[in-house]
Amino acid sequence: MRPAHIALAAAVAAVWGVNFVVIEIGLDHFPPLLFSALRFLAAALPAVFFVGRPKVAWKWIVGVGLVLGVAKFGLLFTGMDRGAPAGLSSLVLQIQAVFTAVFAFLALGERPGRIRVLGMAVALAGIGVAAVDEGASGPLLGFSLCVAAAACWGVSNVLTRKASPPDALNFMVWVSTVPVLPLLALSLLLEGPDRDLAALRSLDWTGAGVVVYVAWVTTVFGFGAWGWLLRRYPASSVAPFSLLVPVFGMSSAALFLDESATGLRWCAAALLVGGVALASLPGRRAGTAPVSVPAGSADARGPAPAAPAGRPLPDTSASRTPSTATSPR
Repeated sequence: MRPAHIALAAAVAAVWGVNFVVIEIGLDHFPPLLFSALRFLAAALPAVFFVGRPKVAWKWIVGVGLVLGVAKFGLLFTGMDRGAPAGLSSLVLQIQAVFTAVFAFLALGERPGRIRVLGMAVALAGIGVAAVDEGASGPLLGFSLCVAAAACWGVSNVLTRKASPPDALNFMVWVSTVPVLPLLALSLLLEGPDRDLAALRSLDWTGAGVVVYVAWVTTVFGFGAWGWLLRRYPASSVAPFSLLVPVFGMSSAALFLDESATGLRWCAAALLVGGVALASLPGRRAGTAPVSVPAGSADARGPAPAAPAGRPLPDTSASRTPSTATSPR
C-alpha cells in the first residue's frame, strides 16, 4: 500500500476507535435507543439522495438493517449505557470475528483452517479474561450486552457476505434507512416518550456534534474510505488495520474519559487482538469466513457491515480471500 493509503487506513481505525468515546459522551445527552435512531437518521439523510439506487436486493438491505442497525447497535448502545466502559466495549466487539466464522460455517459451509480455529480459541480466551475482570470491577450486564452485540454483528456479516454489495457506501447508506423507525418505536416503548422529548428539547451543540460524528464521520467517511481501500487493495492488506480500533478506543478512553485499564484487561486485549489477528490470516481457499468493519461499528464498530464504529465490509472480489475486519460503532 502507498504511504498515503496506509495513513488513510490508520485514520479510519482512529476515527472508529475514538467513536466509542463519542458514543459515551452522547449517552449523557440521549437515551441509548433514541441515540442510535438519530445516528442512522443522520447517516441516511440526505446521503440517500446522492448515492444512487440500491445495488443489491431489498431483502439484504432490510435484513442487515434490522440485525446490524436495530439489534447490534441497540444492544451496544444499551450495554454502554448500562455501564460497559468505552475502551472495553471497543475491545469486546472484536469477538465478532469469531462469531462471523462460526455463523459462516453453519450457514455457508465455510470451514475455517487450523490456524483460524486457533486464533478463534485465543480470542475467546481473551473474552473470558475480560469477563472475569469486568465481573470483579464493573457491571457484567453491560459487558454481556456488548458480547450479544458482537454476535449480532457476526450475523450481519454473513448476510452481507451473501448480499455481496458492489458499493460499500451505497449499501451502508441504504442499510441506515432501515433501523430508524424500529429504533424510534423501541425507544418510545422502552425508554418512554417523556424521556425522549426531554432529550430532544435539551439538545445542545455537544449533543448535535456527537450525532454528526457518529453518523457522518464514522459511517459515511469511515465506510466510504474503507470501501475505497478495499477496491484498490486485497482485503488481506486492508483488514489488519481494523485491529488498531481497540488500541485507539482504549487509549482515547483513558485520555478523554480517565478510564483505567487493569492488568487483566490488558491481558484480555493482548489475547483478543492476537487471536483476531490469527483468525484474519488469509486461508488457503477462497471459502474462509470474512469478518466485518469496526463500528463503532456503525459501527457501527463497524456497522458493522460490517461497517463502525463499528468497526469494514468483506471484500467481494472473487480473486481475493475474504478477510475479517471490524466496524465502527
